[in-house]
Amino acid sequence: MGMENDLLKMGDQNLPAMLSEDELEKKKEHRTVTFSQFSSTVRAVLRIRQKYQAMKRRRVDRSASQHSAHLMSQRGDLRSTSPKIFTFDIVDGNSPVNVGKKKRKKKARVLFPNSSRRVLPTKEQSRAKSCLVLLCVVVFLQVYNAIENLDDHVLKYDLEGLEKTLKREVFGQQEATDGLLGHLKDYLSTYVHSKPLVVSLLGPSGVGKSHIGRLLAQHFRSVVGEQLVMQYFVLHHCPTGGDVPLCAETLTSQVSEMVTQAEEEEKIPLFIFDEMEHMPTELLDTVRVLIAKKDNNEYLNAIYILISNLEREEITKFVLQNSTSITSSGRGLISKELNALLLSNLKKHHLLWLEAELLPLTLLEKSHVMECFIDEMSREGFYPERSHVERLADELGYYSVGEREFSRTGCKQVVAKVNLL
Repeated sequence: MGMENDLLKMGDQNLPAMLSEDELEKKKEHRTVTFSQFSSTVRAVLRIRQKYQAMKRRRVDRSASQHSAHLMSQRGDLRSTSPKIFTFDIVDGNSPVNVGKKKRKKKARVLFPNSSRRVLPTKEQSRAKSCLVLLCVVVFLQVYNAIENLDDHVLKYDLEGLEKTLKREVFGQQEATDGLLGHLKDYLSTYVHSKPLVVSLLGPSGVGKSHIGRLLAQHFRSVVGEQLVMQYFVLHHCPTGGDVPLCAETLTSQVSEMVTQAEEEEKIPLFIFDEMEHMPTELLDTVRVLIAKKDNNEYLNAIYILISNLEREEITKFVLQNSTSITSSGRGLISKELNALLLSNLKKHHLLWLEAELLPLTLLEKSHVMECFIDEMSREGFYPERSHVERLADELGYYSVGEREFSRTGCKQVVAKVNLL
C-alpha cells in the first residue's frame, strides 16, 4: 500500500512534465497538427485524470473502512473482556431512568437515652400449637371421663360380689360361670346398646342351671330393685293347657312396664325364663319378638337368661366321649364343635336360640357332689364328717369313664338325702 501511494504521488508530480514532453515531441514530429487533433488529445488527458481521481477516492474510502473496522474489533474485544455489570449511576438528570421516581427520604435514626433499657422485639408464637395442645388435653379428659363412667356403671351392679357368690355357691361349672360373668361385664359397661343381652344356660338335670338363675335374681334385686327383676317359671305362670294367648299378652305387658321403668331410672332390668323346654311355641314367638333387634329403641337395654335342659343327651354324650379333655375340677374347655352341634339342634326347636349366647353346663363329678353335700349339711346345721359325706355320695348313680365318675343326677338329690338325716 505504501509503495502504491508513492508511485501515485510521483505520477501526479511528473504528469505535467510528461504531457509537455509529449506535446513537444508531437510538435517536433508533427509540426503540422491541426486544432481538432489537439482538442482530442486534451479530452483524453482529462478522461485519464478523472479515472485516476476516481481510483484515488476508492482507495481512500477502502482504507477508511478498514481503519473503522479495525477500531470496532478493538472495541468488541474490550467489551467482551469487561465485566457485565448493570449500574444505576445517574449520568444525566434528564435520563429516562429517573422519570417517575421520587427521591427517597433518609429515615431519621432513632436514638435511645442511655438511662433507659432497650426492649428487644419478642418472637410471636403460633396459636395453632396452643390450640393443638388444648385439643389433646380435652380429648384426654373426655376419654378418661368415659373410662371412669364405665367403671362407675359396672361398679353399680357389683359384679365382683356376684363373682364371689357364684364361686362359693356353684360347684364344677367354672367355665360356665366365667363365661356368664364375661358377658355381663361387657354388657353392663355401657348403658346404651343396640340389642339386649340373651344368654342360654343348657345342661342335664342337677348341674346348677336353676341355682345360677336364683343367685342372679337375688343379686340383681339387691342392686337394681325388686321391680326390675322377673323370674318367669313357665309351668307356674302359664301351666300346660292354659290360655296361651293371654299368657303371651300378660308377658308382653309386664316386660314393657319393667323396661319403661328401667329407662326412667337409667338401669338395666333382668328377665329369667326357667323351664324353657315346657314353653309353648306361641310364647316362644313372643319372647323372640321381645329380644329381636329392632329399628326403634324399645326393649334394647335388658338382660334375658334362658334356662332349659334341652339337648341334655348331646351334652352328656359329648362329656363322656371327651372326658380326657376335662380336668378333675370340671374346668375343661367346651369346644366349638359342641356349641355348633347344640345350635344346629336348638334352631330346629325354635329360632329363638339364634339370638342367644350358648353356655352349656357339663356333668358333675363325684368330688363336686361331695361339695354339694358339705354345703347343704352346713346350712342345715350338721357337722360334715368326711366319711359320712362319702357314704351319702356313694348312694347316688354315676357314669364311670376310666378312673373318673360323673354323676347322673348331679346335686339334685342332695337336698332330699340331707333332709333324711
